[in-house]
Amino acid sequence: MRPERTTIDLGWGPVSYLAWQPDAAGQAPAVVLLHGGGADNAWLSWGGLGAALADAGHRVYAPDHPGYGESPLPPWPHTQERLVAHVGTFLDALGLDRVTLGGLSMGGGMALGFTLDHPDRVCGLMLFGSYGLADRQYAGLAAMPAQALSWVAVRTGAMGRIMRRSARNRTLMRASLRSIVRNPAECTPELFDAVMAEVARPDAFTAFEQWQRDQILPGRLRTNYAPRLGEVRTPTLVVHGTHDSGVPVAYAKAAAKALPDATLLVVDGAGHWVQRDRPERVTPAVREFLRRVPGR
Repeated sequence: MRPERTTIDLGWGPVSYLAWQPDAAGQAPAVVLLHGGGADNAWLSWGGLGAALADAGHRVYAPDHPGYGESPLPPWPHTQERLVAHVGTFLDALGLDRVTLGGLSMGGGMALGFTLDHPDRVCGLMLFGSYGLADRQYAGLAAMPAQALSWVAVRTGAMGRIMRRSARNRTLMRASLRSIVRNPAECTPELFDAVMAEVARPDAFTAFEQWQRDQILPGRLRTNYAPRLGEVRTPTLVVHGTHDSGVPVAYAKAAAKALPDATLLVVDGAGHWVQRDRPERVTPAVREFLRRVPGR
């Protein structure tokens, strides 16, 4: 099933989103999926899963965050708090009171932050390779020096220059994609072309750089929701690949233990885009999770 692309005005400007509308939707809450940062957009993260969920009868919506895909940059800077608030603005514009909310990486942090702020509006939460689960980007003995190095790279602008130069090199971009989608059968030419189209946008990485400057501090990350996970009473599905190079799998395992009602799926061999990498494992788990989400 191919999605419909629609643009909606959020007051400050337009946001583009994909919608999968099944022929006979059930009474379950709508599913809203939030993509990650960097070279990402709604179709890149959710083109496969969105269609599969719609085939199972779910209404699915996936926005291009401001400054990604077909959504223009907003007049406000990207901070974690502003992106979390943006989720509510988007839901209000679509007239969605209660939803099942899912997010990948940065989008996972947005979904988790919104759930903590508005528990009455989220009846199911899905975290894929999620941000916001620990104090640092990395685990192990090298965590502190690596964190400091990342901060220097972001603050000096070196990180942005590296991302833009890498985006112009098809060999490097192909290797980067293969590191997050490790399954050769899923790392398709169509997916690679879509990634290259995203990074070719004139303002590619601008929004992500702003968010990195907000979040990456010398010794830690600004946002860590781990101490508050016990507040999340919403049923939660935590999905993570064992070879996730962006978020250590140990963070997901610890989060699943701390969440009061969590189901953990660790996908052996999968990378950061776990839902793209191993759809044969992830899609059935998501469908099963959605069957037990309250609100039908």
